Amino acid sequence: MTEGFSDVRLGAGSVAMIRNRGLIMEIVYVYTKKRSEFGRQCNFSDRPAELHVDILPDPSLAANFIDRDPCDIPIQCTQEMSEHEVNTERIEYETCGINHVEGGWPKDINPQEMEQTIRFRKKVEKDENYVNIIMQLGSHMEHCIRQNNAIDIYQEYFEEEEVVEETEEQPSAKTINVFRDPNEVKRTATSLSWHPDGSRKLAVAYSSLEFQKVTKDMSYDSYIWDIENPNKPEMTLKPVSPLVCLEYNSKDSHILVGGSYNGQIAYWDTRKGSQPVEMSTIEHSHRDPVYKVIWLQSKTGTDFFSASTDGQVLWWDIRKMSEPTERLVLDLTKEGKLENALGAISLEFETTMPTKFMVGTEQGLVVSCNRKAKTPAEKIVCTYSGHHGPIYALQRNPFFPKNFLTVADWTARIWSEDIRESSIMWTRYHTASLSDGCWSPVRPSVFFTVKMDGTLDVWDFLFKQNDPTLSLKVCDEALYSIRVQDNGRFLACGSQLGTATLLEISSGLCTLQKNEKALAAMMFERETKREKILEARHREMRLKERSRSEQSKEDEAKEGEGEESSEELVARIEKEFYEMMEAEMKNRGKVEKKEKELDKEKGVCEEKDS
Repeated sequence: MTEGFSDVRLGAGSVAMIRNRGLIMEIVYVYTKKRSEFGRQCNFSDRPAELHVDILPDPSLAANFIDRDPCDIPIQCTQEMSEHEVNTERIEYETCGINHVEGGWPKDINPQEMEQTIRFRKKVEKDENYVNIIMQLGSHMEHCIRQNNAIDIYQEYFEEEEVVEETEEQPSAKTINVFRDPNEVKRTATSLSWHPDGSRKLAVAYSSLEFQKVTKDMSYDSYIWDIENPNKPEMTLKPVSPLVCLEYNSKDSHILVGGSYNGQIAYWDTRKGSQPVEMSTIEHSHRDPVYKVIWLQSKTGTDFFSASTDGQVLWWDIRKMSEPTERLVLDLTKEGKLENALGAISLEFETTMPTKFMVGTEQGLVVSCNRKAKTPAEKIVCTYSGHHGPIYALQRNPFFPKNFLTVADWTARIWSEDIRESSIMWTRYHTASLSDGCWSPVRPSVFFTVKMDGTLDVWDFLFKQNDPTLSLKVCDEALYSIRVQDNGRFLACGSQLGTATLLEISSGLCTLQKNEKALAAMMFERETKREKILEARHREMRLKERSRSEQSKEDEAKEGEGEESSEELVARIEKEFYEMMEAEMKNRGKVEKKEKELDKEKGVCEEKDS
């Protein structure tokens, strides 16, 4: 007999599933329910159909209708289509961190204990299976190693052809991502900073630089973006005042320092949340917005300095933010007075020159300073003048530190430390003013500038001197900031409405060309020599003009000593006039006498002849 199931009702509301095993019936499941919960019992039965209503047609109603003859029915010969809209589901990414620890040890062994791990290794090494497995794997490993040594998998077979293709490629750039300010009231993206490890994150500082334009609804937050996720910031930084500048620490990628609109300095540790770890006190901070902060190369990696339009440069240590460790007032009279100080708006520090730094001012001057000077007056070494407005960008060439770039008013200029009178190279004057600029980290002859009309210009002075190699309209509003990634391929531009645009430039603009360093060095040297010759010529001409002016002053002084009064002058002129008249009368009398004598002689001669 086969095994099967059957259901048997066991009473009111009970059903049992019974398994048949031969003659034995075994109850497997029992379902129990009250009879009142089943509802009214349904009783079905078969019966014939019944006709309840039968409405016959009424011929009299036909008189109310008119037959349409002919009948025109339009028909489309095309297939009927329907339009539908579908919103795809957006996927939000989240970044999670994982700490990898050493595993594979038995539970009774602590990997941190050196003695236990050594004892366990010795025990395993004595096992015969371990030795056999190692011997088997050794032959396979030896075979793989020999394969790797036989062929260089990184060999470039067509290196020369690739170089030719890169040189012929047209300069270009394309937009990769756009990061927008998530707040309703838009603010300017005033500063950008790339994450030092891998550059997969971008820190953006947001603030409104327009005087008294800050509304109550305006947010103070700044953000850290993942460049692959433009939908949502990875982290929010919450300062007490809007951040004007923001900078990652190259030695510790978790730490950022920011300068606020109210002059305070704060630093964040991304492992500790959105709130600042520590801030400077208001009484020891800047009095104006902090426009630039730069980390210093120190053993601890905790030192940095800041610049503001209040005319001060302050040095800080994040381990003690209560007051600055050092202070410099940019007073060119070297008296140290804040009322005479120049407002600082940009900074430059080169790690290969640890004692030197440069400051760009609101007045269009570049101030070269020496931090290790003995007195505050000696810290200001010299100035470079050539701009008509605030210097928004100041950066040394990463390959030739003696040459530096400045961006201000309507031009960008390249300077040499040896020449203070004039820049050695400069761009033409643009119709729109320039707001920021920087060098390429991989090519010594390439630099970037952004303008107030939303245009990005890429300059390569080995290729063109008068016009940019590439000019790209990034957005309709003004661009305020630019920052290039360390590999030189990606760059970010910040706009007036808080939009950070990530761009990828073509390989030709981010790949070091053949002999580029030597050519750039020759051009810098040639232009420096030319400017030195012109400077010497101008100095010589100024000396000649000075000597001429001194000579003319001496002549005027001599003339001034011999000057006469008006009466004496009139009397002297009258005397000279009368003397001339008398001399003229005498000459006329002599002439008349001679004429009379000639007439007499003629008369005597005529008498003799007669």
